[in-house]
Amino acid sequence: MPVVVIANPKGGVGKSTLATNIAGYHASQGHAVMLGDADRQQSSRLWLGLRPPAARPIATWDLNADLIARPPRGTTHVVLDTPAGLNGWRFNDIVKLADKIIVPLQPSVFDIFATRAFLDQLAEHRHAGKMQVSVIGMRVDARTIAADKLRDFVDGLGLPVLGYLRDTQNYIHLAARGLSLFDVAPSRVDKDLEQWQGVCRWLDE
Repeated sequence: MPVVVIANPKGGVGKSTLATNIAGYHASQGHAVMLGDADRQQSSRLWLGLRPPAARPIATWDLNADLIARPPRGTTHVVLDTPAGLNGWRFNDIVKLADKIIVPLQPSVFDIFATRAFLDQLAEHRHAGKMQVSVIGMRVDARTIAADKLRDFVDGLGLPVLGYLRDTQNYIHLAARGLSLFDVAPSRVDKDLEQWQGVCRWLDE
């Protein structure tokens, strides 16, 4: 049962957008998916509450405020959305659970510097176990200098880069209906699905 954790100590980098769409991808593949939300804002949980009955099912993973337990039997894939400022015992518990961690990054000098120490912290755990870590660019306009700076930064990390997702209203409109890119006709979101190919391949490895 692979557990995919979306983590970055910086707030507002697109963790919930990434978590809900990964859950939607796994559900589209026919898996028994559970989406957990350890963030106080509970954005992913809200998304689940908006999800229409006709959409492929994604179960809620109820997380105790003081304990992150393993999900129940019958679940084949787990996605966990985490809070900003992730550290201490909660960081350690989540790392123990994770098979894969994806770190979303935005093309901002503040995001890059805030994430550097976190990636170093993850590297210590990665070398000690079998956990896989990757990064993905969020809300990236490829034509900007900021996007070039982001690429320069991630190129020097020695970690898999799953791709760069553009800033589009598609994510906002779909989230408002409890849907992901993988719940609608591909022709409606073809540009975005193309950018997700690297993510999907890494998830399926």
